[in-house]
Amino acid sequence: MINETYKEMLKKKSVIRELSEFATARGKEIGYENVFDYSLGNPSVPVPQDFNNELIDMLGSMGSMELHGYSPSVGIASVKDAIAKELNDRFGMNYTGNHIFPTSGAAGAVAHAVRCVTKPGDEVLTFAPFFPEYNPYINTSGAVLKVVKANVKDFQINFDELDAMMNANVAALLINTPNNPSGVVYSSETLSKLSSYLYKKQEEYGHDIFIISDEPYREIVFNGVDAPYVSKFYDNTLSCYSYSKSLSIPGERIGYVAANPRCTDAELISVICSQISRGIGHNCPSSLMQYGVARVPGKTADMSVYETNMNILYDELTNLGFEVVKPGGTFYIFPKALEDDAVAFCNKAKDYDLILVPSDSFGVQGYFRMAYCIDTEKVKRSLPALRKFVKECYGR
Repeated sequence: MINETYKEMLKKKSVIRELSEFATARGKEIGYENVFDYSLGNPSVPVPQDFNNELIDMLGSMGSMELHGYSPSVGIASVKDAIAKELNDRFGMNYTGNHIFPTSGAAGAVAHAVRCVTKPGDEVLTFAPFFPEYNPYINTSGAVLKVVKANVKDFQINFDELDAMMNANVAALLINTPNNPSGVVYSSETLSKLSSYLYKKQEEYGHDIFIISDEPYREIVFNGVDAPYVSKFYDNTLSCYSYSKSLSIPGERIGYVAANPRCTDAELISVICSQISRGIGHNCPSSLMQYGVARVPGKTADMSVYETNMNILYDELTNLGFEVVKPGGTFYIFPKALEDDAVAFCNKAKDYDLILVPSDSFGVQGYFRMAYCIDTEKVKRSLPALRKFVKECYGR
């Protein structure tokens, strides 16, 4: 008999993916260059040439088994050491390789982290707006995801709502900064307040409460924005990272969990994750990719186009009368729709070949997301369509 849980999930497909598929189909009709597809957060900038060069060098100089064989279940030691050193150099931490566990991207990192610090029935709190895939990430682990209502004023943490939902069953908070979909970066003030609050709650409840910090957009932060490293503020933090955005290699599926050296059982996290892998069939990411990212510490793709695109869209949206919190990073912007029903708003936009994602699945009503990881030329060409849509449908 087929598992009914997964059959039920087929009825709740990703809205983002469905819109991306719609855009692709529409592109076959009118040419994809004429579809202004803001649906999918797929990095659009080229991979750094240094990274490609290192891969070519490895393929010519390293042995086949070393590059293409199984890695140790806890990851390749030299790679883990290199990641730890980069984090220490950048953020003033004191990681060792033993605190690092390589994974198949940030999704794999979150999958391991949540299983590491929860048991079935525990609650994990996240903050709206949030990445919709957190639902399967958490709920299929046996833990239960619960969503704290958004602070729509600035999309920093809504502490009143957090306090209303906090209880002794909460084992972890799952945060995402810089945030998908809002583009907001949690400030030092927000993280200081959150850490003080959680230290008090740990003492009150008599058990650990972990932060699982989902950080795939860590490197996409715009000029002048305060972008603190979460683990600097709170000991019980597991940082979940992906090179998908920083190196523009989402298809390679490479990332890691970094256990704060001051967290409970810090020296055990990596080896516990290796045992979790046995249960979820993870079994270590590509050896080639592990070696590859270790060779380019701190290197990123040229992501300046994302800030350029953000400023173009932010200025246009505000000129058209949209309410929008200016993003501090990522390649997303999250304006308030011009009617309460975001789905209806986005469906109307399709008639103008504007593909926008309604906010309902992000845990907020009445907003929409635009993923502007596309060519600047196409962003500029989309503006007349946006103006026409707003004028004809909403009289603005």
